[in-house]
Amino acid sequence: MASLAAMAHPAVFPWLCLVVGLCIGSFLNVVIYRLPKIMQRDWEVQCAELRDEKPPEQEPFSLARPRSRCPACAHPITALQNIPLVSYVALGGKCAACGARISPRYPLIEALSGLAGAYAAWHFGFGLAAFAAMAFLWCMIALTFIDFDTQLLPDSITLPLVWAGLMLNLGGTFADLSSAVIGAAAGYLSLWSVYWGFRIATGKEGMGFGDFKLLAAIGAWLGWQMLPLVVLASSLVGAVAGIALMLFARHGRNVPIPFGPYLAVAGVVALFWGKPLTHAYLNLL
Repeated sequence: MASLAAMAHPAVFPWLCLVVGLCIGSFLNVVIYRLPKIMQRDWEVQCAELRDEKPPEQEPFSLARPRSRCPACAHPITALQNIPLVSYVALGGKCAACGARISPRYPLIEALSGLAGAYAAWHFGFGLAAFAAMAFLWCMIALTFIDFDTQLLPDSITLPLVWAGLMLNLGGTFADLSSAVIGAAAGYLSLWSVYWGFRIATGKEGMGFGDFKLLAAIGAWLGWQMLPLVVLASSLVGAVAGIALMLFARHGRNVPIPFGPYLAVAGVVALFWGKPLTHAYLNLL
């Protein structure tokens, strides 16, 4: 009991969560890289089965296998070379075997995950809300980078998030249960309606079904009251980012821009500051 009390102390708990978050960030790097490839393999197997063909033989590939290795020379990464942040700095951002550059995105994701865990611990204090917020934040980080890379929002993350949000709010962790249920339904149906309205009007798809499920998950976690803020903030950030890409990166208008990252960022803002922002907005009106 004494050790648990020490861990829960406000001066200790955020630092512990920082360390745990760094380790989770290392795992998120694996998830971000491998999960889309696992999905692709599953689709290839399903397509082969539909064509009544033998599925292609492939090396076993999962989140655990094979062992992490350098993408340039396939050198296995040892445990000492996989310490979050420390190994990257010690190796000078290069592979120990071939000297190939290691993307700075790996330590960036580790740092983001660590800081997210520490801030959630500081903001909510020791308890269920803090641990739940950490899980939410780490899922948002994974979904953001997966969507940036592949324009996919995996069901294996978004759908469990919906159910987890509803279960957490049985006890009113972030919202009352009725608000969470309405939030999940309204989050999905709002973007579903926009999707079909845009498709009927233009004959084109304006967003993917993964965006519907992500907003449903945010609604399930935070309640329907946060959805206007999330939609408004994500739309504003997405519009600014899209204009910036077209102006400075010569991003063509016909090149799709993932919307999931902006929903994720808006969801994080709503998690921590949604209520005061909503009250301020309503007071302005």
